[in-house]
Amino acid sequence: MKKIKLLLADDNEHMRASLKELLELDDSIDIVGEAKDGKDVLDKIDNMEPEIIIMDVNMPTIDGIETTKQITFKYPQISVIMISVNDEQHNFKQAMLAGAKEYLIKPISPNELISTVKNVAEFNRARLSTAPPREEKVEIENITSALNEDINKLITVFGAKGGVGKSIISTNLAVELAQKYKEQVGVIDLDVQFGDVSVIMNIYPRKTISELVQEDKLSKELLIEYIYERNGVQILAAPNKPEYAELVTPDSVSNVINLFKEMHHYTIIDMPSFIDENSLAALEAADTILLVVTLDLPTIKNVKKGLELLKPLELLSKTKLILNRSSGVAGIEPRDVEKVLDMKIDAEIPSDGKLVISSLNQGVPLVKLNPRATISKSIANLMRLIESL
Repeated sequence: MKKIKLLLADDNEHMRASLKELLELDDSIDIVGEAKDGKDVLDKIDNMEPEIIIMDVNMPTIDGIETTKQITFKYPQISVIMISVNDEQHNFKQAMLAGAKEYLIKPISPNELISTVKNVAEFNRARLSTAPPREEKVEIENITSALNEDINKLITVFGAKGGVGKSIISTNLAVELAQKYKEQVGVIDLDVQFGDVSVIMNIYPRKTISELVQEDKLSKELLIEYIYERNGVQILAAPNKPEYAELVTPDSVSNVINLFKEMHHYTIIDMPSFIDENSLAALEAADTILLVVTLDLPTIKNVKKGLELLKPLELLSKTKLILNRSSGVAGIEPRDVEKVLDMKIDAEIPSDGKLVISSLNQGVPLVKLNPRATISKSIANLMRLIESL
């Protein structure tokens, strides 16, 4: 069963924590975010894309009833489950008239909460599948057409030094691709010791690649249980603890990559900043390697060494040089980088520290937070480069 993406809304922080603890007992529920009031819910819906919202009736700014009315009108694909300490018939009626699918009275038992979420999600999915909107049908036709063209590309994003921004590039490139190939883009965080994809994409994974590779037999159905979806991107997270990295082996990496590639038009792998047996398996399997460099001498030196490793492996022909933070640095010019590395720069991504920090703090990809920004447009250009290869 595809994970149920759920948003929690309650002005009481302790109540949110309690509900979250109950919901996390079931692996099929993915809590994509929390909100403290109705305005917060409406602000977060577009980026969080929840399937279910559990919402308290009494909240400041905009209460649960009014928020549910607006959601029912603007986002008919989302189902609201209302919760309250008040069991009066009047409140129940108001909630139902606003469009809520269920009304639960606090305190709520784990079984009641989880079964209600699953029942509402099942009903909602059945409803949407029987009468999809016209534009949704067109999108499905486009995806089917693309599948028939056999688009199954594997992109690795590699930086020979930490801190060059490869994870920001990986995740935002995936989100940009997903806006065109919705639910057909995947990301594997192969930085199995210190991966950042989960943090960037606002995920708190309970199942990661380290647990997946311990399973007896890998299958598409099993892999789906380990995938978290954000912004149309299907993500396989890195281990939650660095010591779990040793569970991930080159053979298991190859198996996961092959299956992921079968399931997606584009699979992007966020690599570690060094080459070991695991990363080598990914680099060799890649259709395109994006090698990220920045305008500083230590990074350029490390990239030079990285190219020396890629050359005897005959991987240079599919390697594209990506210059990150191409603006705002004095002393070294892009042409100096090309001369030292004896390789042309295929794409440039400018500096925008303010937007990047805002993106990280809010858990919203920068291409969605400000799609008109120069840095976001450069990611779109990078996507077009990928599509042309």
